[in-house]
Amino acid sequence: MNFKRLSKEKKQQLIITTVVTLLCLAGWGFGLIRYQYRSLGELSGAKLSSEKKLEQMRNTVKQADRIATDFVDAKKTLAEMESDIASGDLYSWMISTMRRFRASYKVEIPSMGPLGAVADVNLLPNFPYKQTSINVNGTAHYHDLGRFIADFENQFPHVRLMNLSVDLDNGGSEPEMIAFRMEVVALVKPNAS
Repeated sequence: MNFKRLSKEKKQQLIITTVVTLLCLAGWGFGLIRYQYRSLGELSGAKLSSEKKLEQMRNTVKQADRIATDFVDAKKTLAEMESDIASGDLYSWMISTMRRFRASYKVEIPSMGPLGAVADVNLLPNFPYKQTSINVNGTAHYHDLGRFIADFENQFPHVRLMNLSVDLDNGGSEPEMIAFRMEVVALVKPNAS
């Protein structure tokens, strides 16, 4: 087809048709095709994310034996730590523990109050253990009492000495003696008998 032979009207129609065709192609390119490329990019990103998750799952499955071994070790460690938590006759446990520990210190504990009720731990919510307490009265030198308290709490991490009050023991025969009162709070296994 010879463009020079066409009439002016036909040339205009051909140019308009070409321009409209190019505009339509450009519209499709920017509208539909560009949208498809963006969708492909998002799918590619989702595919990479899924592949990373799959790899993490495969690694977890590979480590299942190690995790099971760690669980058994943690269970054994917990059982060892629970071995000296109060259980059974709680009053007897508290008194015998205090007297056995006190034997190597210059601390006199002539009286221990009645055992408090076994209750939920009031420091942490949803804690799997219960707690009980007993009031203890006694006398000691200031430094002996400090050493006794520090060593007791270090040896029994599941027992706390709380509400300590100290007074000068003016009625005692030894100078520099102090009278003390404290509450001994111990964790209790909830299903121990």
